[in-house]
This record gives sequence, C-alpha cells and structure tokens, in this order.
Amino acid sequence: MLPFVDEMMVTLSSGAGGAGRVSFRREKFLPRGGPDGGDGGRGGDLHLVARASLTTFDSIGGRRFFHAGKGQPGGPNERHGRQGKDLWVELPPGTIMRDAERGHVLLELLTVDENVLFLHGGRGGRGNASFRGPTKQAPRTAQPGEDGQTRKVILELKLLAEVGIVGLPNAGKSTLLARITKARPKIADYPFTTLGPKIGVVHHEFETLTIADLPGLLEGAHLGKGLGTRFLRHVERTRLLVHLIDCSEGEVESWRQRHRVIRAELEAAGEGLAEKDEIIVLSKVDLRGDLPPRVEIESILGRPVLVVSARENLGLEELVDTLFKLVRAARAQAARAH
Repeated sequence: MLPFVDEMMVTLSSGAGGAGRVSFRREKFLPRGGPDGGDGGRGGDLHLVARASLTTFDSIGGRRFFHAGKGQPGGPNERHGRQGKDLWVELPPGTIMRDAERGHVLLELLTVDENVLFLHGGRGGRGNASFRGPTKQAPRTAQPGEDGQTRKVILELKLLAEVGIVGLPNAGKSTLLARITKARPKIADYPFTTLGPKIGVVHHEFETLTIADLPGLLEGAHLGKGLGTRFLRHVERTRLLVHLIDCSEGEVESWRQRHRVIRAELEAAGEGLAEKDEIIVLSKVDLRGDLPPRVEIESILGRPVLVVSARENLGLEELVDTLFKLVRAARAQAARAH
C-alpha cells in the first residue's frame, strides 16, 4: 500500500510560445517575393480543477513537474504555428496551494469542477510577414516565442467532509464508515489500519452528506506522535465530529479517559477543533455481554451518547438520523453567517 500523502511540492509550467518564422515567397514568376513568415503559436495554459472523485493526491502519483504544451513555430506562406495544448491538473476538493518560497496561500480549490486558469501560456513570436510596412519591404526580423510561466508550489490537502469520525486506534471507525456509506476502507483488528483518511457518502431519503474516517489519534498526536499532526488538519473543515469509543472492554471510567485523550489532542491542536459539535458513540457493543448504562454514561460525560454495533447493524439508524439533524442545523447556521 502506498503511503497517504497530503502535502507535496510540485512545479507547474505553462507552455512557451512558438518562434516566428523568417521566410520569403519564392515562386516561378516571383523570384523576389515578399516576406511570408508566419507567427508562432501561443503556448498552452495550465488549469487547475477539483474533481469530486478524488480524495487524495494518488492521481498525481510520483509526478513533480507539470508542463502545458509548447506553441509550434510559424511556417512559410504566413502559416501560424499550432497553439500548444492546454493542461488540466486534477486535484481533490479541499486542496490548498501555497507559494513554495514564501509560504503564502495562492488559492484554495473548494468548488467541484470549477476551472481555474492558473498559468497563462507564452505568446507566440511574430513572423517577418507581420513586420512588413511601407519602409520595410523585406524585413528579416522575427520574434522568439515568449517563455511560459513557471511556479513552484506546495499542495496541501484538507478534506471537505462534513462529518469526521475520530477516536483512538482500533475504535471501529472504518467498519462504521463501511456500514453507513458505500465506502470500502481497509478493515482489520489492529491499530493504524487506516493510514489515510477515507471519505464516504451517507444517503438518507433525498439528502446526502460526506463523512470521513480519520486515522486513529494517540496521546501526543499534536506533537507528532503516532500519525501526528498531519491528520489533524483534516478535521478542520468538518461541521461535526463523531467521537467513537470502543466499549467492548472496560467500564465507564476507562471510556471517559479515552474521551479525554482525544479531546486534549483537539484542544492542543487549536484551529477551533475542540469547539466543533460532537456526538459520542460507543462502538462494538455486540462484543459485550450487556448493554452499557447509557444514562449513567451521559451523566458522567455531560453530553448525549449513542450506542452502536456496526457489525450487527445496531443503533445505526438512530446515528444517521442524528447526523443529518445536526448537519442540517450547521448548514443553516453557516448560511445565516454568510
């Protein structure tokens, strides 16, 4: 399995313009014909576009250089050179582009399928036919094509999921995501199965919402421990957090301690992560011999708690209903703010 990459440096270049041509018409009865060198073609533009089907930088693979096509040189008989091919670089929604030297944000790709013209191709050079005039009947001058634009940038990914599932490793996040969406994350009974965020879509009547399974956090993640801060950024754009706690072992006090670990990491990371709305969900209830005391747990944690078993399909309908209710409220609040 390739490692999950959510930050990379690339060099983007538009195409150079083609050179103008120096040429003179030579025909049987026109041994001294006039200039007929054509203009060079314009270089290709470089575009950026966010595709809903992409959630990682895997589409780029190991590429670090992207070039639009060069314009072709002009030809005789005042033929213009062919324009260079434009290049569309497809990236996941939520991509932030920073200047590699200064670090400032150049743009954010937030709107799916929006076409952003990022770098203009160079202009084609003029051929000698375009320099012909009353005082220059036989110009031997042509222009080279204009260079394309080049920019070295850092691509940073912050997922555009409305709901993020957080919790300690092996809390059952991937299994839950697979059951309530059509996502198919890798699932196994050991920590850090999820090495990168996975996104699924939850359908409910005529509505949908996006939900991300985020890698398990360890105490000290904001300092780089475990999978570290590189995944905390993906929580930033969510409207709601589903805090999953494995209740298959231990009792209320141990569950509260696990809750505190994740809350402490969110608070230490800053960026308003700890202020996001949160649902506490006790998972893997099917592995217990009894149902956990929900009312008692809510009293201890000071907030509502849901109990689910993704494998047995227990409590999932109530969870989905709750997600849509809270996300609707968050959407309405965001709309009023704008």
